[in-house]
Amino acid sequence: MTQRFASAAALLAASMVFVSFAAERAAAADDQPELKCPVSGQKAKSDQKTKFMEGEVCFCCGKCRAAFEKDSSKFANKARAQLVASGQYEQKKCPFSGGPMKTSSKIAGVTVKFCCNNCKKKADAAEGDDQVALVFGEAAFKKGFAKKKD
Repeated sequence: MTQRFASAAALLAASMVFVSFAAERAAAADDQPELKCPVSGQKAKSDQKTKFMEGEVCFCCGKCRAAFEKDSSKFANKARAQLVASGQYEQKKCPFSGGPMKTSSKIAGVTVKFCCNNCKKKADAAEGDDQVALVFGEAAFKKGFAKKKD
């Protein structure tokens, strides 16, 4: 009977370790944003990618990747948003003023910080592609974001 109890206790302990490990992996997966294809807006796949701004941008399919490679300027704002969402680039300053970051808003699935409520209101007032262009356009991106150091 003691041997059965010891076996049951060992099985229970192993199950608890497995459940704990599975929960940690699920939590880590939840922390990773779902990347969107900058061309179609569909879920991006890691095996469909191309180089962009010293990083890699993922696409939903080869057709979207080819469209991006043919003319990336049409999709550059969303591609820059994906570079931030994927952690390849990080925000350093307010994308509008270049000032220190104090308040934040969610733009294209990315938490973006601003120096003041006026800058936040400016971003929040825009919608859709206009909002993405405002925050992740070339000038704003250069002012507020930088390649993440390895």
